[in-house]
Amino acid sequence: MLHFSRLRIFFLLCVSVFGVLLSIPNFFTPSQLSWLPGFIPQWRLTLGLDLQGGAHLLLEVDEGEVIKTRLSKLRKDVRAGLIEEQIAHENLRVSGTSVTLHIREPLQVDNAKKILEDLAFPEGTSFLGGASADEMRIDDDGDGVLALSLTQRGVNRLVSAVISQSIEVIRRRIDQLGTVDPTIQKQGHGRIVVQVPGLHDPDRLKILLGSTARLSFRLVNVTISPEQALAGHLPLDSELIEGVEDPPRLYVLKREEILTGERLVDAQPRFSSLENEPVVSFRFDVQGARRFAKITQENVGRPFAIVLDDEVISAPVIREPILGGSGQISGRFSVKEANDLAILLRAGALPAKLTIVEERTVGPGLGADQVHSGVLAALFGGGAVFVFMIAAYGLFGLFSNIALIINLSMIIAALSVLGATLTLSGIAGIVLTIGMAVDANVLIFERIRESMESGESAIICIDSGFSRAKNAILDANITTLIAAIILFYLGAGPVRGFAVTLAIGVVTSVFTAFTLSRLFISLWVRWRRPVILPI
Repeated sequence: MLHFSRLRIFFLLCVSVFGVLLSIPNFFTPSQLSWLPGFIPQWRLTLGLDLQGGAHLLLEVDEGEVIKTRLSKLRKDVRAGLIEEQIAHENLRVSGTSVTLHIREPLQVDNAKKILEDLAFPEGTSFLGGASADEMRIDDDGDGVLALSLTQRGVNRLVSAVISQSIEVIRRRIDQLGTVDPTIQKQGHGRIVVQVPGLHDPDRLKILLGSTARLSFRLVNVTISPEQALAGHLPLDSELIEGVEDPPRLYVLKREEILTGERLVDAQPRFSSLENEPVVSFRFDVQGARRFAKITQENVGRPFAIVLDDEVISAPVIREPILGGSGQISGRFSVKEANDLAILLRAGALPAKLTIVEERTVGPGLGADQVHSGVLAALFGGGAVFVFMIAAYGLFGLFSNIALIINLSMIIAALSVLGATLTLSGIAGIVLTIGMAVDANVLIFERIRESMESGESAIICIDSGFSRAKNAILDANITTLIAAIILFYLGAGPVRGFAVTLAIGVVTSVFTAFTLSRLFISLWVRWRRPVILPI
């Protein structure tokens, strides 16, 4: 147990030195890092929301709106399929979680059901891409009335798909802000937690995340004025929509969307060359550019509206065909508004509106106080452990303390390399690890004392102490590691941060207890050849 080959000694020392080097950048400010030698890696821990301040939002997807949007689209597809197959029908409507209709001719019911089946379960997949037949249900009451319904499993999967897509859109939007390591994750059935450390403008974040950012281009109906529409003369193919002006102006728009923002490939804030005011320039992909060129060619001299989330932000007149696939949006924006609109358009539209159900802002002053308190707790805890180990076990306690310092360095190094975010709960995990790390050494040293009482030689006592404590140490740390893994997978937020630091601490503690402490004792025994152990 006390024999170490030169290669093994070299490996252990390299691991220890490397761990210390990786942890060093965390003890310097960013400006001081330039003073460090180039061979020291520059990885640093990222402080969490509770340590450096920032914004916390809990967003919720409106399940009813998600279902309504899905069924509304399905209703249009059903109508198109029935018309294409020339199947006479009536009362096609959305009711609850179903699309219902009545087939006039009994002989056409089977053909209508085939259309519904093709829409609900396209070949090789389900309506949500999964090939599961229990997500939608087709009911036939035998009197020509058919219903295409979402099952509860279908609703759950639909909401889950919307959440996943929303998380990606949110991540793209927040990344455009230039923030570091935001936390964006699903919570429960239909909620998303967003934490942005270092961001102290929650209003801007709420605007970015609260906007669906669905962009569409629609023609303005010039045959009727807004006043006439308000008087009840609104055509069926048109609707009234307010503009963003102050006071808001009404527009009569065609319901048909001639182009949507899904074809955008870029959007950037610019300054207009004519009026020198902030605008947003946009560019379409190839298909979008062709469609945009065709629309502008066919509607020269007519106004068309740029609609964002059911608000008209601009309604210019098409002076000439736009063939380059690009254009600009003007609307008396400020520089910040133009930049935020460009971010929204680049990131894409959210699949559903998100409602803010919880909002929390942590100031940088409070975060600094909590960092100070956490560091003090770690220092006092570590100091107390150091004093106890030396008082209780003398020289061997000193060896244990040296291994503990290296152990803490390895924990910080591992968290830095993994890009982990350190939170208050993470600091708690590190403080707990300090106690757990020396616990293994306490077991070993007590076993050595027991062997000494039986009159064994020094080397046999040391060897026996490590051998007899091995199983107890492994059992205790393995059960702790299992608990940490369960906390990580079942917990969220601070609980997961605690679990990560605890799991890393368990691994490094076992490593230092069975290798570094034993290496220090082995080297000391070879040097001093003791007859009585100073423990």
